[in-house]
Amino acid sequence: MTREEIVEVFEGRRLAWERQDAGALAYDYADDCVIESPSGGTHRGRDAARKVIQSVFDALDASLRQESLIIDGDSVAQVVTIEGKDIGAFLGMSPTGKPFAVPGVFLFEMRAGKIIRERRIYDFTSLLIQTGLMKAKPAN
Repeated sequence: MTREEIVEVFEGRRLAWERQDAGALAYDYADDCVIESPSGGTHRGRDAARKVIQSVFDALDASLRQESLIIDGDSVAQVVTIEGKDIGAFLGMSPTGKPFAVPGVFLFEMRAGKIIRERRIYDFTSLLIQTGLMKAKPAN
């Protein structure tokens, strides 16, 4: 893929995130893709991608603000801020209604115009504390 083609894919993904369109986001994944996430573990396949993305929208009403896109051949690093509010049963817990904003980096490997691997790296502990799903004591 050319750099311009990759930029185009990620612009489409940005718009799909704005619409919270899990189906459109899942379309970008290869049938045999692998997704690794701190909150969801490892998932394989396009259908699993759609389900895990939809579960994020359902539980966290999440949005993704892209800060930069770093492209090196077929490897892509997307620097983001993930924002939202706990509205559903995230990790099986009752919703708190509390907002959150956490930094993150998503690492992608592309093949033939599709995502074959995605590794999500974000401050999962901060997300849990901000939403009230985990309590923390202030440092002394």
